[in-house]
Amino acid sequence: MRDVILAALVFGAVPFILWRPAIGIFLWVWISVMSPHRMAWGFAYDFPFAQTIAIATLVGMLFSRDIKRPPVTPVTVVLLLMVLWMNVSTFFAIDIIEAQPMWERVMKIQLMIFVSLFILQSKRHVQVLMWIVALSVAFFGVKGGFFTLRGGGEMLVWGPEGSFIADNNHLALATIMTIPLLFYLHHQTTKRWVRLGLLAAMVLCGFSVMGSYSRGGLLAIAAMVGFLWTKSRSRFVTGFVLVLLIPIAIGFMPEKWGERMRSIQTYEQDASSMGRINAWEMAINLANDRPLVGGGFEIYTPKVFSRYAPNPDDLHAAHSIYFQMLGEHGYVGLALFLLLWYLVWRDAGWIIRHSRDRTDLQWALDLARMIQVSLVGYAVGGAFLSLAYYDVPYNLLVVLVLTRRLVEKELERGDEKAEVPAGPQVSEAGAGEQGAVAGARFDAQMNAEKRRVTE
Repeated sequence: MRDVILAALVFGAVPFILWRPAIGIFLWVWISVMSPHRMAWGFAYDFPFAQTIAIATLVGMLFSRDIKRPPVTPVTVVLLLMVLWMNVSTFFAIDIIEAQPMWERVMKIQLMIFVSLFILQSKRHVQVLMWIVALSVAFFGVKGGFFTLRGGGEMLVWGPEGSFIADNNHLALATIMTIPLLFYLHHQTTKRWVRLGLLAAMVLCGFSVMGSYSRGGLLAIAAMVGFLWTKSRSRFVTGFVLVLLIPIAIGFMPEKWGERMRSIQTYEQDASSMGRINAWEMAINLANDRPLVGGGFEIYTPKVFSRYAPNPDDLHAAHSIYFQMLGEHGYVGLALFLLLWYLVWRDAGWIIRHSRDRTDLQWALDLARMIQVSLVGYAVGGAFLSLAYYDVPYNLLVVLVLTRRLVEKELERGDEKAEVPAGPQVSEAGAGEQGAVAGARFDAQMNAEKRRVTE
């Protein structure tokens, strides 16, 4: 039944996508981030719904009159250069056949990111995209929160099978990034029941993160919560709530959770931690050997580890967005990746500075602040997880690029209004005198005209 409903929804939306390509972007983000087809058990599980939506969106884009040139900014230029470099590194990959599936997956994601920059233009588009991104991940956060509460935190929370966030650690990071987005939406809505629902979702997402037993997630949520407090409108209220909830959440979890979190202090004795360090050293050695292009996608094979890893028998994924980029795309790829997110952060700061004193741009101010909070979670948690190509951060990139363009337009309108000449300012008394003089002149002209006609 789920398969039929999902297929009917996607194929039923195709005519609307052809009419309004923005609908295709929103539907594609939902399918890509939430992976609802992975929760079906029939033909829909492996059906290429995202590809179907992408094709319909591209066709609709060709015939749409609303499409404009995407903004050419430092962020979009560096993103394009990074994507092009991924193609170069794939061409020179150690095992191009092994690299091809991930290359195809990443290129599809990045293609739709650029298509989003073509199609999405308005504040409404930005808001709808934020709701879809936040709720698509929050669905699993809420579900995982209930699972943790019901089971007393004894069992791990996992994400949707076959997606970027299937792993418990990856789901934890995605959920952490979503909490500040829910916080933003909470401030934007005026409906009481929606605000309460978003608050409950944030609390449940927090329990889901703890139920993942992710040590990297713990570090990420600690950094994010601290930064969230600094960016909150009401620091006192936010701080009071956090001080109240955090001890309750920690006290709820079983002792084995505490033991795992405390193992951060003794990582030398933990096999998982040492395996990650082994993978990081492998990435460094590989990049030193191939500094420009790295090894290409999917280098975590016995062949590569036997050549570059200190312990060739301990195979692990990169477990770090930074070492992932370094090992797979070399020092050039890592430099472009770091430069990209620095520029994204700078765009958020620009929006904050230029929206701070404008009540009509309060939404942009709150949005930029919360995306910065989300990126803090990504930067810290990503140091321990392989999510360099995950969709959500790139969707947030799109949101910030579009928001900056909207803010710039509003500021330009304000400058144009300020430049319109107001005309000479005349006092009330001066206006009366001018009216009397004008009336006298009019009477004199009429009398002269009467004399001319009589003569």
